[in-house]
Amino acid sequence: MRTTIFTFLLCLGLTTIQAQNAYPKILTEKERADIIDEILVDRFDNLLPKLMRREGIDMWILISREYNEDPVMKTMLPAEWLSARRRTVMVFFDKGDSVTASGARQAGIEKIAIARYDVGLLKASWNLNVYPDQWDALMEAIKERQPKKIGVNISPNYAHADGLSHHEYGEMMKKMPEMYKNKVVSAEKLAVAWLETRTAKEMTLYEHIAHISHQIVREGLSEKVIQPGVTTTDDVVWWYRQKVTELGLDTWFHPTVDIQKADTARFDHLRTFSKRPKAEVIEQGDLLHVDFGIQYLRLNTDMQEHAYVLRGGEKTVPDYLQKAFKKANRLQDILTENFKAGKTGNQILSDALAQAQKEGINGSIYTHPIGFHGHAAGPTIGMWDNQKGIPGPGDYPMFPNTAYSIELNASVAIPEWNNKIIRIMLEQDGFYDGQKFRYIDGRQEEIYSIPR
Repeated sequence: MRTTIFTFLLCLGLTTIQAQNAYPKILTEKERADIIDEILVDRFDNLLPKLMRREGIDMWILISREYNEDPVMKTMLPAEWLSARRRTVMVFFDKGDSVTASGARQAGIEKIAIARYDVGLLKASWNLNVYPDQWDALMEAIKERQPKKIGVNISPNYAHADGLSHHEYGEMMKKMPEMYKNKVVSAEKLAVAWLETRTAKEMTLYEHIAHISHQIVREGLSEKVIQPGVTTTDDVVWWYRQKVTELGLDTWFHPTVDIQKADTARFDHLRTFSKRPKAEVIEQGDLLHVDFGIQYLRLNTDMQEHAYVLRGGEKTVPDYLQKAFKKANRLQDILTENFKAGKTGNQILSDALAQAQKEGINGSIYTHPIGFHGHAAGPTIGMWDNQKGIPGPGDYPMFPNTAYSIELNASVAIPEWNNKIIRIMLEQDGFYDGQKFRYIDGRQEEIYSIPR
C-alpha cells in the first residue's frame, strides 16, 4: 500500500505504547520515497504558482549537469533520482488564468523537462529528431510560450540560488533569441521563496523529525552514554554519529561536544568548532554543550543543548547555573517576539539586541533559516562574529510559513566559579506562520543532569 502522510501518522500512533526512550518508527526507503513525492506534488501544484506570481516571474528555467546540481533542482527531483542526468533542464511556465478557443479554462504551472525522459512530474519535451541540439529544443519551448520574464538561478547573496553555472549560462545566452535576452533576470527571490517556504504537510513531518532529533541529543547527554572520568567529548561525538547511522538517518554536519567548567580557561567561540580539543575527559562538575542535527525526509534539524555532570553529593543542577540558563531562554523570547513579516533579518537583529541590552542580558544572536538545507536560504539574523548586520542575506525580509534555527548565546558571570563568564549556547528549530512563532518540538528550559 502506498505510504501517505495519513498512513505515516497512523504508524507513529502505533508506536506510542513503548518505553519512554524508544525511538518512533523510522520509515523504510520505499516509504520515504512515497512521502517525498507526495510532498513534491503538493508543492508544485499548490505552492509554486503562488510564489511565481508573487515574484512576477512567469517562466523559471533551471539547468544542471550531472554532479554539479543546482541546489534548488535537487529539491525538485523525484525521490528515485539522486542527481541530475547528463544535462537536466527544467522549465516552469505560469499559464495564468485563461480560456482556450473551445471555452475551457486553463490555469496553473506547466511543468516540462527539456530531456529525453520524464523527470518526475515534469514531462519530457525534447524531440531529438526535430531538435538534435538540446539548446534548440529549449529555445523552441521559450518561443512557443512567449514569457514576459525568464528567471534563472544566478545570485550574489545566496549560494542556494546561484546554481546556474557560468558555462551553462553562456551557452544558453548564445542560443537565446535577441527579443528574449533582456527578459532574462535573476530568480534569486523566487529560488529563496521556494526553498524557505514550508507547507502544512511538511510541518506535520517536521514535528516528528525534530522530536527524533531531540531524543538523540538527550540520550547522548545522559548516563547511558557518559561515565564521568572515563568518557571523552570525542567519544560522545562519535556516539552521535553512530546512533544516526544505526537509525538509518543522516546528518548534515559533524556534531560537536564541548565543556565549560570552574577553572580559569576563558571562553573562545572558535573552541567549540575548529579549535576544540580533540578529546577532553568529561568530569563531575562539567557543563556540557552539544551541537547536533539530522537530515530526514529532505528536512534538516539543528539543535544545541546543555547538561551538567553532578558532583558527589549533588542531587540537582546548581541553581546558579539554572538561573544563567534562564537568561538565554529570555534572549530566545526577545528574539522571536521581534519576528514580523516584512522586517529584514538585520532589523530583527538590531531590535532584539537593543531589547536584550535594556534587560541587562549580554547576548549574541546568530539565527538562520532551516529546511531543505541546514544553513538555509532566507533572512540571516546575525552571525556569531558579526552582530552589526549582514549585507545581502540580512537585508532579506521575513515571510510567513518559514522555519528558523533560533541560535544564540547569553554571557553570564558565575560568582560560584570565581566570577568566570560562561556562555549558555542554545539552538532550537521553530516555525513562523506570519502571526506567531512556535518551537517545532518545544525547547530546552532547564539544564539536564547527568545522571538524571
